Amino acid sequence: MIEFCIALTAFLAAHLIPASRSLRARLILLMGRTAYLTVYSILSLFLLGWLIMAAQRADTVWLWDPAPWQWHVPFIAMPMATFLLIAGLVSANPLSISLRGGTEPGPITVVTRHPVLWAFLIWAVAHIPPNGTMVALLLFGAMALFSVLGFVLLDVKARKRLGAERWRTLAAGTSVLPFAALLSGQARWHALRSLVLSALIAAAAYVWFVLQGHALLIGADPLAGLAAMG
Repeated sequence: MIEFCIALTAFLAAHLIPASRSLRARLILLMGRTAYLTVYSILSLFLLGWLIMAAQRADTVWLWDPAPWQWHVPFIAMPMATFLLIAGLVSANPLSISLRGGTEPGPITVVTRHPVLWAFLIWAVAHIPPNGTMVALLLFGAMALFSVLGFVLLDVKARKRLGAERWRTLAAGTSVLPFAALLSGQARWHALRSLVLSALIAAAAYVWFVLQGHALLIGADPLAGLAAMG
């Protein structure tokens, strides 16, 4: 359990680096942007791998016995999480996390201006019910809390970077809560047509992960667990 707590703390601490504008700027100035992104990506993958292995090695302390219905929760929730993750990463989004540059928000922002954070939040919360151990609660609970804090931190960061007036202009057609901007009329539904390709890629990724990826990368077969509970 001690190793797991250390690994979890290190993983969360490392992900505070991008949230600190001054620290990130100093590291980029010292290393160069390409080197910084490369080193940070390698560090993140290493810490994630360590965290997964530490969780697998930690003592099993059961807090509740998973019921059959709880195993269905991630199967229902993860398609949306996968879509938000992929669409969020490939769409330009100066208001939040994205792999694509751009000064104007991409189509995913009509759904929510923090799609990647919502993907991690949904993933974390959905995996709590079927994993009734202390380690699982600490892991997924910390990830969920980290995502929620990210909503506030990224809004503050974007407002400082863009300026209050520009931020308000860009954020006017978005919302933190998924689909709130669409339902309130702040955003237009036709923008969703641009997300069809992302949705198809997300569907393919989800199917692969359920059939093979989860067992290959995480070590647990969700379909076998679902069948066992059924």
